Amino acid sequence: MNWITNYVRPKINSMLGRREMPENLWIKDPESGEMVFHKDLEENQFVIPASGYHMKIAAKERLKFFFDGGSYEVLENPKVVQDPLKFRDEKRYVDRLKDAKAKTGMDDAILSATGQIDGLPVVASVQDFAFMGGSLGLAAGEAIIHAFDTARQSRKPMVLFAASGGARMQEGILSLMQLARSTVAVDRFKEAGLPYIVVLTNPTTGGVTASYAMLGDVHIAEPGALIGFAGPRVIEQTIREKLPEGFQRAEYLMEHGMVDMVVSRLEMKKTVANLLKLLLKKPETHQEQVADMPPPAPVAPEARPQA
Repeated sequence: MNWITNYVRPKINSMLGRREMPENLWIKDPESGEMVFHKDLEENQFVIPASGYHMKIAAKERLKFFFDGGSYEVLENPKVVQDPLKFRDEKRYVDRLKDAKAKTGMDDAILSATGQIDGLPVVASVQDFAFMGGSLGLAAGEAIIHAFDTARQSRKPMVLFAASGGARMQEGILSLMQLARSTVAVDRFKEAGLPYIVVLTNPTTGGVTASYAMLGDVHIAEPGALIGFAGPRVIEQTIREKLPEGFQRAEYLMEHGMVDMVVSRLEMKKTVANLLKLLLKKPETHQEQVADMPPPAPVAPEARPQA
C-alpha cells in the first residue's frame, strides 16, 4: 500500500449530516427583528444592545446581576397548602405547579434573598413571570410577607422587582386575600422607618399593581414595561374609546406621575444603591466623593513654581 490508498475515507454523513445545535443560540429582538447572539445578550443583562429592548429575565439571573459579586443568600419560602381548592380546568392545578417548578427550578413565583449592593445590606424579592405568569397565590403571598418581616427584623431596606399578571385564579378568594395580607406587611415594614423601593418590570398588572407593587417609597420602572390594573384591550372594550399611544407603558406613566423614574436595567443597581443611601442618610464614601469632584484645572506654565 502507498499513500494513495492508505488513508481514511471521509464519512459523508458526518460532514453533511445535521449537527445538534443548542436551542436559543440566536435571539430575535421583538422590536427591530435583529438577531442577537445569546452570549452577548446575557453579558448585557438581557437588554438588546442596539435597541435597548428589555427581555424578560429569570429571577436567579436578576439577583445575580443585582447583588455585589453576584453573591446572595436565598430566603427559604414558608410552606403552604399546594392546592387548597382542588382546582381543575383543562389540567389539574397540581400538575400545572409541577410543570412550572420543573421549568423554572423555583418553588413558586417569588424568589427572595439577602445580600449587598454597593456595600449596603438589603433584602430583595423577585417575581418570575415564567412561573405561571408571576401570579400571586398563597405561596407567593407568604413568601412576600416573609421577606418583609425578615427585612424589618434585621433592619434592612427592601427592594422588590414586580412582574405579574395578577392574582392566581386557581386559588380563588384565597389568592385575593394575599393583596390585603401583603399590604399589611408593607405597612408594618414602613412603621419601622425602613425604605422600600419597587422596580416595576414588564409586565406588572392586576392585583399586584393594586397592592404592594404601588406602595413603595420610590417606584422605578424598566423602559417599555407594561404597568396597569386591567389590560389596555379590556379598557378599550369597556369605555369604547381608543387609548392614547403608549398608554400604560413606563414612559407614559412617568409623564403622568404614576412612576418616579424609568431606569435601564444596566443602571438599576447603581440607581437603587444611590437612592437607598439617600433614604438611609448614609454618607458618601471617599471614593464616591473623589469620583464626583471635577478634574483639577491645568496650571499655566508661568504660574508654576520655579525649581
